Order: sequence, then structure tokens, then C-alpha cells
Amino acid sequence: MQGLKAGISIAIGYFPVAITFGLLAKTTRLSILEATAMSIFVYAGASQYMSLTLISKGVDPILIVLNTFVVNIRHFLMTAALNEKMQSEKKWVKGIYAFGITDESFSVLATQKEDNIRTPFAFGVALIAYSSWVVFTAVGHLIGANLPAFLQAAMSIALYAMFVGLLVPSMRNNRKVVMLALLAAIINGFFYWTGLLSTGWAILVATLGSSIFVEMIYTNKKGRTKDALS
Repeated sequence: MQGLKAGISIAIGYFPVAITFGLLAKTTRLSILEATAMSIFVYAGASQYMSLTLISKGVDPILIVLNTFVVNIRHFLMTAALNEKMQSEKKWVKGIYAFGITDESFSVLATQKEDNIRTPFAFGVALIAYSSWVVFTAVGHLIGANLPAFLQAAMSIALYAMFVGLLVPSMRNNRKVVMLALLAAIINGFFYWTGLLSTGWAILVATLGSSIFVEMIYTNKKGRTKDALS
């Protein structure tokens, strides 16, 4: 019950985002079963939105899976860090609630004052957030089914607006994020205009290439700073 209470804010926050995903899934011509199944089995907001774009462009499913994997690599780090604060438990039990770890549920669990977070608490937080995401995905799809055809077509622009809305706030006062975004855009644009890679591969290469290059720059910069101080 304490976990459910702690996760209510996440569930409320997921309400508009999940409904929007359901609406956009409808405009991408996914059935309500397909859209809801994606939320059930993938349960990763940014990756699901990205997948809609790739699905609409007819990208190979294997590339969609690879892109999803790259975007969600951060979950390895989050769950590894969280494992240090969690109650000792069997691996299969941890595996179940680890599936429910998102950026938001990680924030709630990681900021708990106690160093030995109980397993039922983690399940409560994950359960209410997960239920909200899945249920409101279906609700969004149902709402979309009742919209006029011209409004369904117009909703496709909301997908790009969503990504801009996620990107711009993180770019403020953060040169690293700005460099990542610009470099990824340049690499992806190059492959798009030259036609050397398909959409899926272009996004994958742009994501990995920009991340590795920018991290190398910052690692090298930190090394020079340490040498100067020593």
C-alpha cells in the first residue's frame, strides 16, 4: 500500500502521455490489441514513440528492436544502482519488479531515505505506474477511434512535437546534450539525404555515433583538467 501511494504521482503523470501514445498508435494504424500489447511488453515511453515513427516508415522489425535496445541501455545502469538499495531477494523476484523500473519509478525508489527498500514497496510503485500506462494506452486508442479522419491524420504531428518537448528542456544550460542532439541530427541527416542507410540504421548509427564521440570529447577534457590541476 505504501508503494501504491508513492507511485500515484507517476500514474497521474502517465495519464496524458499514455493517452497521447494510444491516439498516435491509432493514427499509425496499429490495432488496439497491438498498441496495448506494446505498452504491456515494451513499457518504455520514449522507445514506444520512436517505434511508431519507424513502424509508419516500414522499417525492418529487427532494426526497431535494436533501436529500442540502444535507447533503453540506461535501464541497465539504473537497475544496477538501485540493486544496492533494495532488500535482499531471489533473482527471479528482482527480475519481475525490475521490468517495472522506468525513469520515474527509479526516481521514486532511489530517493527513499532507507537503505534497505522492501520488495513489496517496489512492487507497489511499479504496479500502479505500469497499470496506468497500459490502461490509458487503450483509452487513448479508443478515443482516437472516435475522432474524425482529418483529426486522426493531424495527430501525427503531435509525435514530433512530443520529441521536441522532451528534448528542448534537457538542452537548457547543458552543452553536452546540445552537442549530442546536434551531432546526432547531422549524422542522421547525412544518411537521410545521401540514402546510404535506411531510416532504422541511420537512427541507430546516429545515436551510437554521437554518444560515443561526445563522451570521448568529455573524457579527454576531464583528463586534461586533472593533468593541469596536478
